[in-house]
Amino acid sequence: MTKLNVTTPDGSFDAYVAMPAILPAPVVVVLQEIFGVNAVMRDIADDYAKQGYIAICPDLFWRIEPGIDITDKTEAEWKQAFGYYQSFNVDKGVEDIAATMKAARSLEGANGKVGVVGFCLGGLLTFLSATRTDGDAFAAYYGGGMNNYMNEADNIKNPLIVHLAGNDEFIPTEAQDVIKEALGDHDLTELHFYPGRDHAFARKGGAHYDKTDADTANARTAEFFEANLA
Repeated sequence: MTKLNVTTPDGSFDAYVAMPAILPAPVVVVLQEIFGVNAVMRDIADDYAKQGYIAICPDLFWRIEPGIDITDKTEAEWKQAFGYYQSFNVDKGVEDIAATMKAARSLEGANGKVGVVGFCLGGLLTFLSATRTDGDAFAAYYGGGMNNYMNEADNIKNPLIVHLAGNDEFIPTEAQDVIKEALGDHDLTELHFYPGRDHAFARKGGAHYDKTDADTANARTAEFFEANLA
C-alpha cells in the first residue's frame, strides 16, 4: 500500500493506492461510500489490485475533514456518516475525481486507461464521472440520487454499467423507473437489477449483504472492466 497526493486549485488530499503484481496496468479509481476511506473501501481496492489494476481510493471527504474512517456498525457512526453526506459538495467531489484520474495517469506503471467504480454515494459520483470526466469505463453500484441527474445521460461518452437493488430503501421504485427510462436503451449503458435486494447488498459485513448477488454483480463488473480497460 502506498499513498498518492492529489493537488487541486482548492488544496490537496491523499488517496489510498494498492498496486498489482504486474505493471504496466490500467487504473481503477474506487469511490467511497459515506463512511470515508475505511477498511471496506481499502479491501475493495486491494481486491482490484489482485485483479491486475492499480487501484486508487481518494479521500473525497477531505474538504469536510481529512482521513474520515468509520464503519456502519453503530448508530453514532451512521449519524456521523449522514452528517458528512449532507455536508458533501457533489460537484466539487466530481472535480476531485477528475483530478485523481489525471494524477493516476501520471503514475509510473499506469498504462493510460482509467476506470471508475463506486458504491452508494460513490455510485452517484461514478455516474457523474461518466457524464463529466474523460474516464474509459464506469461501474456504479446503487447510486443514491442518480435519478436526479438523468438530464446528463446524453453526456455519457464511454461505457457504464449500473447495479441497482430491487428493494433499495434509498432508491425507491419511482427513482429506479426514472433511471431505467434514461439509461435502459442507452447505447453505452447496461443496467442490472437484483430483485429482493436492499441498498448496499454488495458491502461485505453489512446488514444487507447478499453473497450470491454481490458475487454476480462483481463478476459482471470484472468482465466489464476487462473488456473496456484491458
